[in-house]
Amino acid sequence: MTRHLDVLVVGAGPAGVAAALTAKRLGLSVQLIDKATFPRDKCCGDGLTTGALRLLDQLGLRPDTVASWKVCRDVSLRSPSGRMIDLQLPDDGQFAAIATRLDLDAALVNHARECDVEIREGVGFVDITRDGDYHVTTSDGEVTARVVIAADGMWSPVRKVMQPDRAPYLGEWHALRQYAHHVTGPASEKLYVWFEPDLLPGYAWSFPLTDGRVNIGFGILRGASHKPGDMKAVWADLLSRDHVRQALGNTAVLDDKLSAWPIPARVTSTTLHVDNVLFVGDAACVTDVLTGEGIGQALLSGMLAGTAAADQQPGRAYRRAMRQHFFADHRMSNLLGRVLANERMARATLRIVDGGTWRKQKFVRWMFEDEPRASALTPRRWHRGYLSSPGAYTK
Repeated sequence: MTRHLDVLVVGAGPAGVAAALTAKRLGLSVQLIDKATFPRDKCCGDGLTTGALRLLDQLGLRPDTVASWKVCRDVSLRSPSGRMIDLQLPDDGQFAAIATRLDLDAALVNHARECDVEIREGVGFVDITRDGDYHVTTSDGEVTARVVIAADGMWSPVRKVMQPDRAPYLGEWHALRQYAHHVTGPASEKLYVWFEPDLLPGYAWSFPLTDGRVNIGFGILRGASHKPGDMKAVWADLLSRDHVRQALGNTAVLDDKLSAWPIPARVTSTTLHVDNVLFVGDAACVTDVLTGEGIGQALLSGMLAGTAAADQQPGRAYRRAMRQHFFADHRMSNLLGRVLANERMARATLRIVDGGTWRKQKFVRWMFEDEPRASALTPRRWHRGYLSSPGAYTK
């Protein structure tokens, strides 16, 4: 028999789980499907910003259910000039954490199940048609839903059916990641961001995990100085640089698997919905175009879609919410990215940041998205405690 639902969510990553949990809490009947079975890996930098942590806290995910979860307070930035800037996040709550997507996504799926969300793993999307409601063919049957939320990645199969004439899309950024273990240098506890002159406006990173492991990698903007085909050669060169080797320590060993992936970051120009089919996460290209961070953005877009699903006009409500929460920040990130693309401007910006304790304290919170990127320019989002509120998981 065909199931009749209020909401079908396709894709059980952070965006899909956030959408399903939100819709379920609003009393809607929800089903979540994913072609994968969990745990499954996802190419990612694994970093969780303050914004992402606050949303995970709201969704009820407990850090102790994520095996690799590591809270990080110490941050080091390296200017293109070689200047090192040491920053520290507050200790009243969590402002930055690192967790592998293998662990995080599986924990989110388990949490959704505990909240009575129906989840079907190993079930892929096949086709969608509309006759009043949407009739979705999956790999093991058919489901009918009033609203479909597509959380199925930047090459969304749902979008391919809904927009068959859409031009091929390769993403704004390209990133490469590798794990390392036996890390005994300061990178085992400290989060590093290296603004290398040849990568601008991109950067390299090292994010500490548990048990002496790190997630280390770099991201480049499409059309900048390096091409995606050059990434392996760039990676070998980066790993040989003295400041990177010193951060990792002499005993660090790189894992065999090397992963690269494109990053979609054009939320203001992509189609966010087709009638009551709502695109979220990478399917909506919500990644921060300045930093390449996307988990917090995926969670927020999913929550907005889950809320919009309860509206009489879900597509219209979702588009309005996305414009309100994403567009100004995307434009601000684009502007700041143009500043960082210029080495002289990047050096000057980081020199200003290194101009005193107060500046460092506020900058590191802004950097980790403690507030929306353009909140200073959008008065509707002003509030007491701006850049001074406690972090996530304080209760």
